[in-house]
Amino acid sequence: MAEEESLVFVDKVGKKEDIALITLNRQKVLNSLNESMLNQLEKTFKILRNDKMVRAVIIYAEGKSWSAGVDLKWAASLGWRIMKAIKMGQKVFAKIEKHPAPVIAAINGYAIGGGMELALSCDIRIASASATFGQSETAVGLLPGWGGTYRLPKTVGLSIAKDLIFTSRRFSAEEALKMNLVSKIVSADELKNQAIEIAENVSENAPIAVREAKKAIRKGLHRSLKIGYCAEVKGIRKCIRTKDIREGIKAVFEKRKPEFKGK
Repeated sequence: MAEEESLVFVDKVGKKEDIALITLNRQKVLNSLNESMLNQLEKTFKILRNDKMVRAVIIYAEGKSWSAGVDLKWAASLGWRIMKAIKMGQKVFAKIEKHPAPVIAAINGYAIGGGMELALSCDIRIASASATFGQSETAVGLLPGWGGTYRLPKTVGLSIAKDLIFTSRRFSAEEALKMNLVSKIVSADELKNQAIEIAENVSENAPIAVREAKKAIRKGLHRSLKIGYCAEVKGIRKCIRTKDIREGIKAVFEKRKPEFKGK
């Protein structure tokens, strides 16, 4: 199979097979991101966006690297056309961030540079104990260009983000947990199963409500309380028109688990 055809694998997992497991597949180059891989990620998320059965997405990678960032050979070959790579990564990561269903990053090994920016575009991040992080661009004469200067301060705070970007230092999963970059650390052997378990917890809830909650969080974050309230009201208006809310309330009174249909 040609490399362009196998950079990203997608499987349906979970008890109801309503979770999309994306596996990055450029292990020989530490899952560094080139034009082909970015294209395939974009196409994958476009397909998943139209798949109403998918209630959560996991980005995972076998081996010693989740993603070591931009493929430097590709970037160097572009010369002054490097802006093509910058704009392409920004576009793809924005699509991941805005994907309707929650996206979980299951990080094993390196999440460096653009790989860390990929992780930042996800909603939930968990890591193996051996994971290594770093926003490394200033060490090679650049700055983060795939959303790192925007998303990292919103995630870990301004001072810590400046420390990580200005020093380019690498740090452990334990430090990532302390700064709230990741929400959980597990063993490498349990990483995939733990990510699937989190995704299944998500999938048990009303999918329209989850999507609207994600949208409201994104719209209200670091804006005024008024904007946050408006985003909540807009989402609630959609939820109260659904059959799911009636099923949820009925299930409470009947003391059973609800069966949400996403309608």
